[in-house]
Amino acid sequence: MRHNPITGRAQGVHRQRALPAAAVRGPQSSRAITSAMLTLSLLTAGWTLTARPGEAASFTPPGGCRLEVTVQNRGCTVSQYYRCEADPEGWQRSAVFGQDGLFHLSTIDEETRWIESQSPMAGLSDTLVEEARDHASFSDLLETGRDDFDFWTLSSTGERLHQKGFDILTGETVEVDGQTLERTRFELTTRTEGGEVLIERKGSQYISREFGRFYGGVETTTDWTGARRETNDSPVLFSFDGEAGFGSTTPQFDCDQLLTQILQERAAS
Repeated sequence: MRHNPITGRAQGVHRQRALPAAAVRGPQSSRAITSAMLTLSLLTAGWTLTARPGEAASFTPPGGCRLEVTVQNRGCTVSQYYRCEADPEGWQRSAVFGQDGLFHLSTIDEETRWIESQSPMAGLSDTLVEEARDHASFSDLLETGRDDFDFWTLSSTGERLHQKGFDILTGETVEVDGQTLERTRFELTTRTEGGEVLIERKGSQYISREFGRFYGGVETTTDWTGARRETNDSPVLFSFDGEAGFGSTTPQFDCDQLLTQILQERAAS
């Protein structure tokens, strides 16, 4: 399944439970990331963001890497998918931007296992623990229509998180901006090393057999406080090299709606 930014930062949730729920729901819930932080993150990673006056910034991956496609999503995010020559064969990387800039980085292998995830805003990362009861397997999902997984991730703070769930192909195929995608149903529970539930996710996502990866969808997330949130980060537009929008870091969809939601949450707090 897709490595969601919320789950990728679960170790931070575990470590900072005193924070209000809005502070851990994702970067759009707080305009905390500044231009200076974004610039530092990009320079550290060896990337560049270029923009002429009055134009949107454009993403360029590090040297030795090639941007393959830019995907505009619902929920006011845009994802950059790229591959690097130095990586093992089949690995893919992504960088996700919101209204406030870069907020999530991830690396997957040919089986879509969560090799590494980073939250530049929080300064946290988590990596896959190689030993697992049942690693995620994209090939099993394609061959049988279902993939169960049960594995652990290790955060940069030393915390271990237990990830367990499943993906199922629903049999439904959809066309999104010329791309053939298949809908999935999934569930995922993230627990602490002591077995306490941190985050539960369930809903639908999409896969591309051609690109060998998952994309977001409509899902419900419940955290350890009982707070429940419904999101939709389904893909809308695919831009390839030479096409308008390729490399754009400015999200296009649902941003006004998201701002209204943030204002309502703040008024209710």
